[in-house]
Amino acid sequence: MKARLLITGILSLGIICAANAEQKFNFTPYKEQKVIFDFYFDEPGKIGPALFWVRSWINTLMNPPYREAPEFLEAIVMIHGTELVTLARKNEKKYKPVVDRIRYYVSLGVKFKVCAQAVKDFDYKEDDFYDFVEIIPSSMTELVHWQQQGYGLITPRIYSRKYTIDEIR
Repeated sequence: MKARLLITGILSLGIICAANAEQKFNFTPYKEQKVIFDFYFDEPGKIGPALFWVRSWINTLMNPPYREAPEFLEAIVMIHGTELVTLARKNEKKYKPVVDRIRYYVSLGVKFKVCAQAVKDFDYKEDDFYDFVEIIPSSMTELVHWQQQGYGLITPRIYSRKYTIDEIR
């Protein structure tokens, strides 16, 4: 009898531990997601780290357990800061790694939109940009429009790292 209680207790403890282990990582049952990323940076180079925000969103939904096909993901990147120079054809050599990553996201269906007012401020013309770039009248009105269509707004914050992860751990 004592042996049976001991075995039952051990098994119960194992079930409780397994249940607690499962609870540590919660796979939220996401529904359809639509997002607009607002890129407005003081330095063109910040677009590289900001694209990791796009990657994090896409990879989470395309990989297990969700396995969403790219055609079911709706994402827009709104560009209206200094980073718009990375999308000008004449700067391809300087920003090639970024442009290559953007082309990859475009192949997954991500749309890249640039504010016409910012284009004018930088003295560019519409045909200065890659074919995958859509010029829109105003980033502000566009951001409001897409939020009214149910798109979640994500505004990446890009910081300059002062310490390594090991130093702050």
